Amino acid sequence: MSHRIETTPSIGDPDCMDPSWKSLWRLGGVAALLATALFVTDIIVLVAAGEAPSSAQGWFTLLQEARAAGLLQLFFTDLIGVALMAPIALALVAALRRANAAYSALAAVLAIVGIAIVLATNPNYALLHLSERYAAAATAAERSLLLAAGESTMASGFSGTGPILGSFILEGALLILSILMLRGPAFGKGIAYLGIVAHGLDVARSLVFLTVIPILNADVALAIGVPLLAVGGTLQLIWYPWVGLRLLRLAKQAGPE
Repeated sequence: MSHRIETTPSIGDPDCMDPSWKSLWRLGGVAALLATALFVTDIIVLVAAGEAPSSAQGWFTLLQEARAAGLLQLFFTDLIGVALMAPIALALVAALRRANAAYSALAAVLAIVGIAIVLATNPNYALLHLSERYAAAATAAERSLLLAAGESTMASGFSGTGPILGSFILEGALLILSILMLRGPAFGKGIAYLGIVAHGLDVARSLVFLTVIPILNADVALAIGVPLLAVGGTLQLIWYPWVGLRLLRLAKQAGPE
């Protein structure tokens, strides 16, 4: 069954001037700029801090001896950035709702589901809790159990199916929204094509991990997926602030609330 595709109105048209969406567009624009700053912070930490611990023992030691450094290397800023994806995605859906109502709604649902999976399966809080219990452990046997729990948490959280699947769903939602941007001038084709490439590469990276790891091994998946993430992630650092500025422009040009 086919759906009739309506062209997205220009920024000056009544639908994009609807004041009822003004606050959401403003919130989404600010969120996009904040997310960009947080993702840049992640890169700075990654470069400055060097290689992160590869074992539960290493993380427990780092979190106890240099908690601030440990929190930064666990990329808690990235979690905040992921949470900010919610108002960004919803603001985009509001701006692109006339391009295709069905796919805009699908993108909204996928974005929220993807964000929820990423946040729910992240191991950061569990590692923090285990590190505190490890520091307070009175016996070697208890410490050994906590180390085993830490290794299990890392395996399921950092490399498990949950974070990969969540990222795949979230990036898929942003890819759909980028495609919808092609159907009108509210965002422009440049930002649309940039989003398609940036989020498309991230979707491809998630697919590589989901398929190559069980068929071959993690090393092969990393060899393919890391370059995709590097290029796609770099392009997203351009896409997010560009989207943020466009959303703020929509909010500014909308009528009074």
